[in-house]
Amino acid sequence: MRYNKIRKMDISNGPGVRVSIFLQGCAFNCKNCFNPETHDFNGGLEFNEEVVNKVLQLADKEHIAGLSILGGEPMHPKNIEATKMLAKAFKNKFPLKTVWVWSGYSFERDLKDKDVLKYIDVIVDGQFVEELRNPNLHWKGSSNQNVIDVKKSLKENKIILFED
Repeated sequence: MRYNKIRKMDISNGPGVRVSIFLQGCAFNCKNCFNPETHDFNGGLEFNEEVVNKVLQLADKEHIAGLSILGGEPMHPKNIEATKMLAKAFKNKFPLKTVWVWSGYSFERDLKDKDVLKYIDVIVDGQFVEELRNPNLHWKGSSNQNVIDVKKSLKENKIILFED
């Protein structure tokens, strides 16, 4: 498992000031993806427990609202264990801070039964589609994507969209 970069103060990927990590590797290769450097599964740096500890240390500040996990593709079979390891450690240490994940996979079709979801508060699902791109959308790049409240969706057994 690999990652591309960590942002210690990110204000564009979720509400508030957040720590963001971009995992390495994506098979979707969406046209005009805003992170094409994360597509190669062999690129980036090794993801390990030291990286988890670094993220936790960066997030251990009052002004940090949560963790954002992006990519690449955090929910790809090659990355999902890293996503789970990080999200679980984060929620154990900071139960009141939120974990957001961006994934090209469909929540309803591909993700709703994944164990990792118990550590995720919000997921933005669906591949970026250049033809549906809209820079005015909140937390997503194209209109086909959904910003999903994971806890409520799992409880209701249907997609419940996140409301700011």
